Amino acid sequence: MAILRVRHITTYQYNRPVSFGEHRILFRPRDSYDQRLLLADIDISPTPVSLHWIHDVFGNCVAIARFDRQADQLRFQTNIALDHSPNNEPHFRTSPNGRTWPMQYEARDLPDLHPSMRRHHPDDGSVETWARRFLDPSGTTETGRLLATMTAAIRESFTYNRRTNPGTQPPQLTLATGTGTCRDFALLMIEACRSLGFAARFVTGYLYVPGRDGALNRGGGETHAWCQVYLPGAGWVEFDPTNGIVGNRDLIRVGVARDPSQAIPLSGSYKGGRDAPLGMTVQVNVTRQPDIGRLSEAAAGTFPKKNAADDVDEGSFEQEAN
Repeated sequence: MAILRVRHITTYQYNRPVSFGEHRILFRPRDSYDQRLLLADIDISPTPVSLHWIHDVFGNCVAIARFDRQADQLRFQTNIALDHSPNNEPHFRTSPNGRTWPMQYEARDLPDLHPSMRRHHPDDGSVETWARRFLDPSGTTETGRLLATMTAAIRESFTYNRRTNPGTQPPQLTLATGTGTCRDFALLMIEACRSLGFAARFVTGYLYVPGRDGALNRGGGETHAWCQVYLPGAGWVEFDPTNGIVGNRDLIRVGVARDPSQAIPLSGSYKGGRDAPLGMTVQVNVTRQPDIGRLSEAAAGTFPKKNAADDVDEGSFEQEAN
């Protein structure tokens, strides 16, 4: 057990006061057996006129903020603490029909898994061909080994490169260039897994980087992204191809979705002119403390870069995992 704390500050600067449209905030971690939310609060400046919560179609907790006054700065500061129980061993307690490839899902699960099994991005065959490289030529491929090897291959063979422009590049492009962000690597693995008949989905969250232990995790200091693959008997299993992590070690889940475009941590709009934005700064610190100490057991009831003007009067921005 470990207590992980997240401090996440996002600040948008403008050269004059602008008006703000509705903002959707996906920052609150998902409570589960392996991560239990202890504390969550958010400070937004200027103070929104309203802040309410919804569960989206995937069951993620999304806060919606609305504003009624202008300002030349928009700032979100979030503080989170959670009880994190890492799974450091890539052991999959799969049922017999899921231990080797090709595997079979239960008929009762297929209607719910099908949207995550369907390919979502064009493929000229290169992504599927790449995925099939990890199959055992003998004809019997252990499922766990297949997925772990694919995860490690992306970590070792691709170059991590931060990108400030929003969106996720097509898997074909990531494969062709051998470079990408964490969200690009996650999407490549998702589509590769889907080409082999697996159900896979996108995850956005945070990454703990234990620098004092000499770890070389990539993707810290921002929101992070990885994927989950559904295995019969084991359920949704975490795979982080950016860092070669199998299991939830160092990973804090916030939101899940079929596609990266459905799991944007922060999105919103402003009105005030195309030349109004001066820039954005993001600071994410994930730290560990040895025990719970005096942390409140009650999660707060309120919670939660990339600017791009759409026209001369209005603009929108999205903060995504790098």
